[in-house]
Amino acid sequence: MDEAMERSAAAADPAAENRIVVGGALIHRGRVLAARRSRPAEVAGRWEFPGGKAEPGETETEALERELMEELGVRARALTRLPGAWLVRPGLELRLWAAELLSGEPRPLLEHDELRWLGAAELADVDWLDHDREVLPEVARLLTTA
Repeated sequence: MDEAMERSAAAADPAAENRIVVGGALIHRGRVLAARRSRPAEVAGRWEFPGGKAEPGETETEALERELMEELGVRARALTRLPGAWLVRPGLELRLWAAELLSGEPRPLLEHDELRWLGAAELADVDWLDHDREVLPEVARLLTTA
């Protein structure tokens, strides 16, 4: 989806009143990056696809690419939005995207204390946050076709 279409869809979408959080299934060499949360306490120790909140006026793809740089120190490109959207809490909606690593070596810089590259057969090896777990079949499909 190009950025003009993304902005237009957001304007027409009643759920667009929610603040959007984007997460990235960062894929590189047939593996996806999982990040273990170090905070807040209620999710510490569980795994997720890294990302963060979109800023006002920022597209989802812009937000994801910025967040992956801030959280992991890497350049990445958002590819396609994965099916589903999850209300993290009232007014905050999570949308997950497939992304590709362009440059850099991911490091846990902000809210994570460990990173792992997982293949399709290893996706169940970590304790995912519930909303990230729901998209694992789609991520596994992407990994087996990569």
